[in-house]
Amino acid sequence: MNWDTVFAERTSEMKRSTVREILKLTAKPEVISFAGGLPAPELFPIERIREATDTILSERGAEVLQYSTTEGMPELRQLIAKRLSKGKFNISPENILITSGSQQGVDLIARILLDERDRVIVENPTYVGMLSSWKPYHLHFSPVPTDNNGMDVQAIEPLLKDKHKLIYSIPTFQNPQGTTLTLERRQKLAQVLVDNDLLYVEDDPYGELRYSGDPVPTVLQTEAELRNATDVTGNVIYCGTYSKVLTPGLRIGWIAAAFPIIDKLVQAKQATDLHTSTLNQFISYEVARDEEFLTSHIEQLRNVYRQRRDLMLETMTANFPQEVTWTKPEGGLFLMVTMPAKLNAAEILVKALEQNVAFVPCDAFFIGDMGHNTFRLNFSNARPEMIVEGIKRLGAVLKVAMKE
Repeated sequence: MNWDTVFAERTSEMKRSTVREILKLTAKPEVISFAGGLPAPELFPIERIREATDTILSERGAEVLQYSTTEGMPELRQLIAKRLSKGKFNISPENILITSGSQQGVDLIARILLDERDRVIVENPTYVGMLSSWKPYHLHFSPVPTDNNGMDVQAIEPLLKDKHKLIYSIPTFQNPQGTTLTLERRQKLAQVLVDNDLLYVEDDPYGELRYSGDPVPTVLQTEAELRNATDVTGNVIYCGTYSKVLTPGLRIGWIAAAFPIIDKLVQAKQATDLHTSTLNQFISYEVARDEEFLTSHIEQLRNVYRQRRDLMLETMTANFPQEVTWTKPEGGLFLMVTMPAKLNAAEILVKALEQNVAFVPCDAFFIGDMGHNTFRLNFSNARPEMIVEGIKRLGAVLKVAMKE
C-alpha cells in the first residue's frame, strides 16, 4: 500500500507537535527541561482531588459514571459563568460549553467558523497548538507584529482591506513570549472588533497566574463594556481552562461565547466526543466550588511560580551573553529568548541536550521565515536548584556558540 495516496489532502498540513517531540527527548531523568508548558506536579492538589473523587463516587456514583450532556455539567457551567462575571458584566451558564481542555475549544472553533483558504489574523509569534489545529484548513494567516506590550493592534487596520474571518491571540501572558496586551491596546482591539464586526478568539489559559503588575480585564469584558452590554452577545469567543490551576490531567476547559456560537459548537462536539468526561467534570466541580480552597491554591501557585520566574531571570542575567535578550513576563509559564540573528535555536538545542538541558525553539511559532534565533523557556516546572543549574549550563552553551 502506498500510504501517501490514501490520506486526505488536508493531512499534508498535519505535523507532529514540536513541543511534544522535544518532550520525548527530555524524558531521561538527568535532563533539566525548560521545554514543556508544564505546571509543577508537586503542587497538584492530589489529596483534595482524592477527597472529591471519594465524595462524588459515594454520593452520585451512577450519575458520574454515565453519559452526560454535550454542553457540560450544569453546576460546573454555573460555577465558571459566575467566576467570569465581573461587576455588571454577567455571563449565563447558557453561554458556557465545557470542553476537553481549551485545546479542544480552539479546534472546535475552527470546525464551525473556518472554510478552506479563509484569512485569519494572528499575532506573530503565535500559539503553535492553534497552528497545528488550523493549518489543515489551508488558511491564509495574516501576521501582526508584537512587542513587550503584546500585539501591535494598530497594525491590524491595514490588513482589513482584505476580508478576514477572525482574529486569534493569547492576550495575557502569551505563549511563547509571556507578554501581555496592555489595557490601552485591549480597548483599541475592542474598537476594531466592533467597528468591523470582526470575530476575536481570546485564548486565556494563563490569566489566573499573575505575579506582578496590575491586572487587566479580559478582551471579552472590554469589548462588552465598549458596547455597553452586560452579557455575552458580542464578537469575542473566550477559551479558558482548569489545566494550569488544578491539573492538566483532568482535561477540563470551556468556551464562553454568544449563544449561537455555543449552539453550533455543541453540534460539532457531539460529532467529536459526545461530551467531556463526566467523572472529570464532577471532580473539577467538587474541588473548584470550594472558593476558599481554590483561592488559596491559586495564591500558592502564584507565590511558587513568582519565585521561579524571578530566579530564572536573575540567573539568566548573571550567565547569558550580553548579546542575548529575553522577555520579562508578569505571569504565566513562559519567557522567550532572542539570540543574535546568526544563531539558530535548533542547532543550539543539539548542543544544549549534550549538556542535558532542553528548551523549545520558537521558529514553529512564527508565521513566515522568522524566529530561527528564538527559543522558549518554561520556569514553572523545574525546582529552584534545577533552574539555577540548567540556566548556567545553557549560558555556557550560548557563550561558546557566540565565540564560534
